[in-house]
Amino acid sequence: MGFGTVGRWLARALAERYADRFQIVGLANRRDGFFYREDGIDLGAALAIAAEDRSLDALPDVARWSTAIEGMRASDADVLVEVTQSPPPEGEPGRSHLAEALERGIPAVTSNKWPIAIHGVALAELARRQSAFLRAESCVMSGTPVLSTLSEGLAGATPLAIRGVLNATANYILSDMARGQSYADALAAAQNEGLAERDASADVDGHDAVAKAMVLSAVVFGRQLALEDVSRTGISSVTEEAVSQALSEGRRVREVTTVEGSVARVEPVALEADDPLARIEGTDNAVLCRAEPLGQVMVVGPGAGVELAGQGVLSDLLQTAARASS
Repeated sequence: MGFGTVGRWLARALAERYADRFQIVGLANRRDGFFYREDGIDLGAALAIAAEDRSLDALPDVARWSTAIEGMRASDADVLVEVTQSPPPEGEPGRSHLAEALERGIPAVTSNKWPIAIHGVALAELARRQSAFLRAESCVMSGTPVLSTLSEGLAGATPLAIRGVLNATANYILSDMARGQSYADALAAAQNEGLAERDASADVDGHDAVAKAMVLSAVVFGRQLALEDVSRTGISSVTEEAVSQALSEGRRVREVTTVEGSVARVEPVALEADDPLARIEGTDNAVLCRAEPLGQVMVVGPGAGVELAGQGVLSDLLQTAARASS
């Protein structure tokens, strides 16, 4: 279990609500390494240490390794929770953590979108081969259950195409611009709300939505895309004049992610008023999936926040535990 922001939220939830169901035997972070105690780690003590920004080696009676992968190889567990920062182009160290667990038949849950985006098909195949579960609900729309809906809820149907509004920051900015804000002011408001980093390029230049397109392709369609397979135009190219012109024509500008066959793209689009995606406001996200024989299925929900991401991981963990005990 990683111990970054999402990991801490999950640790609190487990300690407060599920202490009788789960025993945490390993914790890791990039700075301190991997800590293991076969009889279980006191989550309350770990959270208190983390709150004071002290090293987790202050935990009593734990074995320590300098990296998570070393600790994983030397210890054992029933499930891996992987929430590290693992950026492109390789999605490391998350990919290696997930592969190590799955290769040993250990189920894995993750909120880490880039390993799933870049290696999702291979990791899913490894999970099937080793009869292990791999779940990644928080990788798209945070805790809103979209991946499980499209991959499990639609089991037996044939997904044909997906369109979505998948970046909460971009949608927040475009919603504000539709109310007359300038791009600069809307971006500043998103940063003040904690939705966007000081360097907001991942959100406003479409990189985050590209990752989510790749995750959807891997999980829903079983088709692995590379970064260069997804065309990308971010909302930083959208002018106040373009938003105003769209409004005058009864349309709304949204950053739309499309996955259909081998075609995947992220781009701002002036949507007609009757398009369901045109009505997605603020930090909400949505996915429209066209599937045979059902037709169009839509999932709408909040798309950002540590608590939401943690909820997605918690849901995956509970589902994994339920399957393991059945």
